[in-house]
Amino acid sequence: MEMQPGQMAYDRAITVFSPDGRLFQVEYAREAVRRGATTAGVVYSTGVVLIADRRIPNPKLAEAASLEKIHQIDENIACVSAGLVADARVLVDYARLSAQINRVTYAEPMTVELLVRRICDYKQQYTQFGGVRPFGTALLVGGYDDAGVHLFETEPSGSLTSFRAASTGGNKGPVMELFEQKYRAGMDRDTAILLALEGLRAGLDEGGSLAQVEICTVEVGGGMTRLSADDIQKYVARLPAAGGSGRAGKS
Repeated sequence: MEMQPGQMAYDRAITVFSPDGRLFQVEYAREAVRRGATTAGVVYSTGVVLIADRRIPNPKLAEAASLEKIHQIDENIACVSAGLVADARVLVDYARLSAQINRVTYAEPMTVELLVRRICDYKQQYTQFGGVRPFGTALLVGGYDDAGVHLFETEPSGSLTSFRAASTGGNKGPVMELFEQKYRAGMDRDTAILLALEGLRAGLDEGGSLAQVEICTVEVGGGMTRLSADDIQKYVARLPAAGGSGRAGKS
């Protein structure tokens, strides 16, 4: 992000607006998300698929299971994170606590939208008070409740948006383009998983692979299910040839 010399003083504190109404620290937090690995979510007829490109710094020595990108929040809700991993972990812990307090207080699971609003309220507080910085992470939150199946994106600013298919993190542009072309309402679970994989492939760097992808589904009546590495590779084998859909770029 380019900045004029006269604007530099306005990025020193989260509580100071620039003359053109910008909060530079929030914009820097969005940049942290853009530098993260690509993630995506796809809603289908009875649930939602969440997928992440799990970056492993040293594939030969690192324990892949310790680099978790997808997190269960409640029986009916899960999320996938892009950006700073430590920030995401704090938000996930807060979301889990909120969901459990709701269960204890009202004897029922939290709705997806209410949980997302709680997360975003928490994020927004960190854009309005001195001595703190915004969360440098974006969460895609998927799940179901009595009102149906939902997928939300939360941003560092505290804003939220509901999607039928969405991507965040690095190089999400090609992923969203593919979703816009190929998403169809009412698709089944297998079709949604294949679409999510195809979308993630479109956002990979040149030479990148789907070898370290993490996938889960959250399905009405079935809760959250993590796909095994073998099952994921079986879906990868079913993908159509990349053709013109894959694009190189920063992820």
